[in-house]
Amino acid sequence: MGKNLAGKSAFIVAVLVIFCFGIVGIPHGGLTQSIKDRIHLGLDLKGGTHLVLEVHVAEAIASATDRDVARLEGDLQKAGVVGATVGKTDPSRPQTIIVSGIPAAKLSDARSVLQGNDYSTYDVTTTPDGNSALTMKVGAARDLETRTLDTSIETIRERIDKLGVAEPVIQKYGLGENQILVELPGVSDPGRVEEIIQSTAKLSIHAVTGGPYETDQAALQANGGVIPPDSMLVHGSGSAGAPDQIWLLKRVSEVEGTDFRDAQPGQDQNGRPNIRFNLTTEAGDRFYKYTEAHTASSATPGSMAILLDNKVREVAGIQSAIRDSGEITGAFTQQQANDLSLMLRTGALPASISYLETRTVGPSLGAASIHQGVVAAIAGMLAVMIFMLIYYKGAGINADLALMLNLVILLGFMGFTGSTLTLPGIAGVILTIGMGVDSNVLIFERIREELRAGKTAAAAVQQGFAHAWVTIIDTHVTTIVSAMILFLFGSGPVRGFAVTLAFGLFANLFTAVLVSRVIFDAILQKKERGAALSI
Repeated sequence: MGKNLAGKSAFIVAVLVIFCFGIVGIPHGGLTQSIKDRIHLGLDLKGGTHLVLEVHVAEAIASATDRDVARLEGDLQKAGVVGATVGKTDPSRPQTIIVSGIPAAKLSDARSVLQGNDYSTYDVTTTPDGNSALTMKVGAARDLETRTLDTSIETIRERIDKLGVAEPVIQKYGLGENQILVELPGVSDPGRVEEIIQSTAKLSIHAVTGGPYETDQAALQANGGVIPPDSMLVHGSGSAGAPDQIWLLKRVSEVEGTDFRDAQPGQDQNGRPNIRFNLTTEAGDRFYKYTEAHTASSATPGSMAILLDNKVREVAGIQSAIRDSGEITGAFTQQQANDLSLMLRTGALPASISYLETRTVGPSLGAASIHQGVVAAIAGMLAVMIFMLIYYKGAGINADLALMLNLVILLGFMGFTGSTLTLPGIAGVILTIGMGVDSNVLIFERIREELRAGKTAAAAVQQGFAHAWVTIIDTHVTTIVSAMILFLFGSGPVRGFAVTLAFGLFANLFTAVLVSRVIFDAILQKKERGAALSI
């Protein structure tokens, strides 16, 4: 008995030491600073920026079908189907591609291309006027929307990480479809963050087919009153310091954000900030083919427009073929050049975003929340400890020691895992204290029943723990399941509450069953046989 008790006591001490290390780590800069470095505070305690974003996933579908329009034109030409027109004629149905003008002798060849594996994500039908319609399948569209949201989250996360924000929360927002929650503790300048995130909007290079025009009406008149379905009108300056103008651009981009392999800020020969970029191999080959065919010395010279945030930032002639590297110049400040190169290095958003909610939590409010939460936790713990001492006498000391060890284990766990403590998380800690006392009450009351039945102190303790164990497990399992549901379907602070509650309950099982039993066994070992138990 003595050897077994010593082994259990050594194990409890080892657990206590390990989790104390989890709270403070290797002390540096004082005990308070060491604890702050290990226990990270959430947005509501530290202050910072809270954003809710909406991803316009429909743009990703439109972009994907735009790409497939260009690809389908090339595939039909390779199959010998000459004269067919490929495009999207209905702006309200961006997921549908119409192929018209297929020569009767080439219908079979065209059908083979349209129904091939390259276009398996489309349903192919015949329209009433005899044209072929490719409509993206519902399942494929949903998969693309899901990938678009996931990619947006990862892109935003990577850019936020490069800003050096500690413990950011970037995840799907459960209150709406295609929404993202962004919480940045300690960030006091939400404008800079919004600029970084919002400017992740697609950067692309398009062929110029007309312009510049002074007004939209002038652009329409120059094109017979109708904008071709494969083109679009875009406003912009076209060069540094130029007034706003309108350009007619090819809808399908030659190069866009996902094609950039690397980008670095620099300066041009005039000392103006610019961005030097490198393209992926596939994009470089595609861009070389386009620029080689439209150089100033070719039979079809052309120019290209650089779009950022759906505005023309620069229009330049093609002097020579470009394969895998180039420069983007424009009316950039040095900070804008740095931010834009960061965006290109970390990838482009597959669709644009808009802000549904922007909220800033001040550090003073966070400090007040910490103070009030800590006061509530201490007051609650002291009240519980005093009650246990008064009501259960000597056994109350047992419960109070287990309760303090429970709190140490919980905080140590948060220190080891780098969990973020939020205000609801503090509420979870307080609730864990209550659950810990609840377990001790079940055990102590059962021990009292056994003593009233005439059993010895040792037998009463043994039976008390044995019979209360099933009830304790039942209450803890149901609460842990509830915490898991909160973690799976909650967001931000709700998850913080679920984490602290769930692990606090696991810690409570350890302290209420093992630690309390060891303390009782140590007390009984020192008492004379038949001596009364203070409970």
